[in-house]
Amino acid sequence: MKSSGIGGQAVLEGVMMKNKSEYAVAVRKPDGEITVTRGKCKSLTERSLFFRLPVIRGVVAFIESLVIGLRTMTYSASFYEEEEEKEQEKKKEDEKEEKGWKETAETAVTILLSVVIAMLAFVILPYFLSQLLSSRIESRMALAAIEGGIRVLLFVGYVIAISFMNDIRRTFMYHGAEHKTINCIENGLDLTVENVKRQSKHHRRCGTSFLFIVIFLSIIFFMFIHFDNMWLRILSRVVLVPVIAGVSYEFIYFAGNSDSKAVEVLSKPGMLLQMLTTKEPDNKMIEVAIASVEEIFDWREYQRRCIAAEKSKAKLEKNKQAAAGKKKSRSEIAEEIRRREEENAKRANERARRMMEQERREAELEKVASEAAKRKSRREAMQRAQEEESDEDALSGLDHYFDKKEE
Repeated sequence: MKSSGIGGQAVLEGVMMKNKSEYAVAVRKPDGEITVTRGKCKSLTERSLFFRLPVIRGVVAFIESLVIGLRTMTYSASFYEEEEEKEQEKKKEDEKEEKGWKETAETAVTILLSVVIAMLAFVILPYFLSQLLSSRIESRMALAAIEGGIRVLLFVGYVIAISFMNDIRRTFMYHGAEHKTINCIENGLDLTVENVKRQSKHHRRCGTSFLFIVIFLSIIFFMFIHFDNMWLRILSRVVLVPVIAGVSYEFIYFAGNSDSKAVEVLSKPGMLLQMLTTKEPDNKMIEVAIASVEEIFDWREYQRRCIAAEKSKAKLEKNKQAAAGKKKSRSEIAEEIRRREEENAKRANERARRMMEQERREAELEKVASEAAKRKSRREAMQRAQEEESDEDALSGLDHYFDKKEE
C-alpha cells in the first residue's frame, strides 16, 4: 500500500502520532491506565505557499517537529513527577492559564538551547577535531570526509551511551512500537497487537534516517563549499544546517513514497542506524501505540481506499492494454499479417518435406520388396532346374540299366 502520511515519535512511557494537522499522545500512567490526549497543530505550510516550496517546507517541518516533540515529551513526563511537584502544579494551574505566553517562551528557549548544544557537539566540535589533521592532510575533500566521519562517530557514541539509561531504553522500545504500528497500517493489515508484533521496527521516514541523511549531505556540501577564513568556515556550517535539513527532508519524503531499488540502497544506512534507536516493544507498549494512532487516523477507511485504488489502477491498466490492442497501426497490422503468412509458409514447406520423405521411404520399401521377389523367383527357378536335372539323371540311369540287361 502507499504511504499513510502518519508520523510520530516516542515519548516518556508513550507514543505521539501525527496525521496532517492533528496529533495524539497516548501515555501509560503509573497505575497502568492508558490516557490519550488529542491536539491541533496547523502547519505553516498550510498558511502560505512560500512555506510549501521544496527545501523550505523541510526546514519548517523540522522546526515544527521539534516544537511538538518537546511539548508532547513534557506532557508525558508530567505523569511521572513526584507527588509534591504535582500538588504544586495543581496550586499553580490558574497561574499557568493566565501566563500561557510564558510557557511558550520557555519552550522556545529550551528548543534554542537544544539546537545550540547540538550545533556545538555535532557541527563545531567535529570541525575542530578534523582540523587537528590539517597539517598532515592537505586535501579539503579528505578533511571534509574525516569531519563527517567524526560526526557519525560522535552521534553513534552519544546514542549508545544514552541507551544504557533505563528511561531512554524504554523510550527506544516505544519508538519501535511506533514504527511497527505504522508499518502494520501501511502493509494493509488489521491493527491488532499480534499483527503489529510481526512488523519491522524500522521505517524509512524515521527521524534517525533523517539525521543520517543530514550528516551524509553535510559531508558532500562541505567538500565543495570552502572559505579561507576559519570563522567563515564555521559560520557556513551553521548557516547551511537548515538548507541541508531541508534537502534531507525532501529525500526522506521521496523515500517514504518510493519502491525503487536505488532509494532502498540509499536508505539502508539510515535503516541500519535505527538498530540503535529502536528496540523490540512488549505488548503493553504496542497497545499504547495503537491507542495513539486510532485517535487521529481511521485505518479501516484507509484500507478501503487503498484496496479501491488498487482495483481502479488494475482496471485502468487492463483497459489501457485492451485499448492499445485495438488501436494497432496499419504497419503493425501489416507486420502481423506478414508474420502469419511466413509461419503458414513454413508449416506448408514442412508438410511438403514430410510427404516427400514418406514417398522416398515407400519407394525404397518397394525397391527392397521387388529385389526380394526377384531373388525368390531366381531361387525357385534354380530349384526347378535342379529337380529337372535330377530327373534326367535318373532316366538316363534307367536307360543304361536296361541296355546292359538286354546285352
